[in-house]
Amino acid sequence: MAFEPAKLGRSRYDLAELLRDERKRAGKTQTWLARRCNMSQTKVSNIESGRLMPTPLDVELMLEALEVSGAVSAEILVLARRANTEWQDHWSSRRRGLDKKQNELAGLEEISREFRFFLLSMITGLLATPDYVRASLADVSGDQSKTIAKKLERQQVLYDPTKSFTFILTEQAARWPLLPPAAMSVQLDRLVSVTRIPQVRLGVIPLNGHVPERPLSTFTVYDRRLATVETGTGALLLRDHRDVSAYLAEFENYERHAVFGDECRELLSEWSAAFTRQRQ
Repeated sequence: MAFEPAKLGRSRYDLAELLRDERKRAGKTQTWLARRCNMSQTKVSNIESGRLMPTPLDVELMLEALEVSGAVSAEILVLARRANTEWQDHWSSRRRGLDKKQNELAGLEEISREFRFFLLSMITGLLATPDYVRASLADVSGDQSKTIAKKLERQQVLYDPTKSFTFILTEQAARWPLLPPAAMSVQLDRLVSVTRIPQVRLGVIPLNGHVPERPLSTFTVYDRRLATVETGTGALLLRDHRDVSAYLAEFENYERHAVFGDECRELLSEWSAAFTRQRQ
């Protein structure tokens, strides 16, 4: 599938129409198809109307039940992957208002239970001090006070006992000097305090070891249904189970190289002290 950002996430209704047409061409009812695919009739109806985004696995089951194959099947599966991949560019987010993006993230955090963050180059907003949040938005024009407030408000989700968080930071992400030394020391102390939240597991990958993996991007996996991958100009939202599984596997690889608990806190404290020495 060629990468065409303008088409990503915009094929749901095309997909719905094709699936509906194939069912009718096969002379089958929604009830029949639902039974063959172990779905409810309501789910099939919502997929065919475009109200519900089917996963690529859902689509594969429907095509198999309807005995659709060849070029038609290939075309529909391409649409399914496109519909499950969304591109959110930074410019569009900024035009809409970054505070609205924060509301979307808060909604996603509300419905998710298990979070995995791989942080390659910066500290994420859920772990950031107010100074760090402000610095991360320094290149955005206009008043960002609402966005900053919402970012900090979202941090309360870390204290929800029904959720679990695993953060893996590279040493570069933890030590990148986005702030002056004194403020960076405070930021690293903040990371130390977060490691003591019961539902949070925070680890770092120090640069003095051997890590044969080749990280390319910061990414987050929500439960086992969505992966978001950040780039310099936007973010990809991936819902295909194959994509999500690939990022879960990548995360597990990095997890094996990270240090947690007391060893992690010791490293963070050393790095904080190094920033403290710089300001003296």
